Amino acid sequence: PAGSCILISTCLTTDLQLLIAVKTHSLNKITGKQPMATKLQTVDDKGQEEIKMQEPAGKEPTTDETRDLPELEETYLGGDYSSATIKELRESPEQISKLFREGKYPYTDRIERSTYEAEKKKLQIELLKVQNWVKLTGQKIVVICEGRDAAGKGGTIKRFMEHLNPRAAKVVALEKPTHHEKGQWYFQRYIRHLPTRGELLFLDRSWYNRGGVERVMGFCNQNEYLEFMRQCPELEQMLVNSGIKLFKYYFSVTKKEQSRRFEGREHDPLKQWKLSPVDMAAVSMWNEYTRAKEAMFFYTDTAACPWTIIKSDDKKRARLNSMQDFLSRLDYPDKDPDVVTEADPLIVGSPSQVIRKDVHLDDWPHPESAES
Repeated sequence: PAGSCILISTCLTTDLQLLIAVKTHSLNKITGKQPMATKLQTVDDKGQEEIKMQEPAGKEPTTDETRDLPELEETYLGGDYSSATIKELRESPEQISKLFREGKYPYTDRIERSTYEAEKKKLQIELLKVQNWVKLTGQKIVVICEGRDAAGKGGTIKRFMEHLNPRAAKVVALEKPTHHEKGQWYFQRYIRHLPTRGELLFLDRSWYNRGGVERVMGFCNQNEYLEFMRQCPELEQMLVNSGIKLFKYYFSVTKKEQSRRFEGREHDPLKQWKLSPVDMAAVSMWNEYTRAKEAMFFYTDTAACPWTIIKSDDKKRARLNSMQDFLSRLDYPDKDPDVVTEADPLIVGSPSQVIRKDVHLDDWPHPESAES
């Protein structure tokens, strides 16, 4: 009957579609090809959103296609971001310098904790290799961590030290000078903590207090400040000549992120000890601290002892990249090239990208200093 023919035809059509679907799935599984509809994740200023591309995932779009189509997902130390934009930035030294000069943070996402922990473990294994090399060869290493309040200095040092042997690695975070120390040579209270052979020293703030907070808050006079700027490069050159490997990291945080962290400390009983009147004053003196920072870079960023800037709005990304930079600059045995690759140029920079050559250090404030 006609009705039976229609039913049989419909069943055959359905069975044929199912057979084609099963065979297509099997073929894709064998060849490794992905289904045509692929979900990719991008990040923009509004947050994360999923979009579908009607393209095989393995196909690389051309430059023109990249501008028109959603950007491919890429991972750098665990962070997902719009890769086409980031790739373009990485290939442009001018754009990278502009980001550092204007104090803008390039990423809109943060590294997931699980990925961060996995990457951190690999880098900490490399740090243990470094410590063993330091002990066996009698190296002396000093790591200075400077930056604005709540920039993530202490947290980074904590992750550096997490699995190191504390007998041969120590952290020094000095209080304000005592009455006795005020009568000494300014550098004297720091010199006594310098490492001997086989040791690492991490300074959570250092003699650069005089170039930053002491200058801005008026804790030193003009002659003391100028004398510090004159002596500091000479002292650091002597340290290097004596065999010390000196690393200087400046952790840079945006004004918005610093305010958010201050607010968190204010309401967290476990972190309130980190918040001092000087810290609160720093918010209203943002431009003055920027001026002091750039003057410090100008006078103390030398060939023998250069500064390295770490953007730290994402603390986890800052910690991983500071470890990457530190390890990449040391020639120790059994270095794993798959772990120690290179730091992200959008996170790790130099003072040459920050100092404005068209603005005199005393011509302040100026518009571009608002977020740097």
